[in-house]
Amino acid sequence: MTNDSGNVLLALLTGAAIGAGFGILYAPDKGTKTRKKIKEKAMETKHEISERVSQAKEELTKTANDKKVEFEQKLEDTISNMSYKADDIIVSLERKLEELKEKNAQLHK
Repeated sequence: MTNDSGNVLLALLTGAAIGAGFGILYAPDKGTKTRKKIKEKAMETKHEISERVSQAKEELTKTANDKKVEFEQKLEDTISNMSYKADDIIVSLERKLEELKEKNAQLHK
């Protein structure tokens, strides 16, 4: 879940809780019933927020694990590629060294 969608979700849940609270406060019920309804709505909202936070945490953990695996694979590919390039450089340098040895031998004949 991205930060923006998390903020939107939190704003929607907060708005819903506030709206429900105003609806209950302006309803023509007795004080005890009103307080009970407010408490129930608060508990429902707390539960919904807890579920959303748990889901966000799971998604974040999954994304972090996926990115870790992706990074490790890219690192392994890069190291492997660098190893091949190093081998190519060594082979090229060995060829150059042999050429120089041959030229040097021809000069000293």
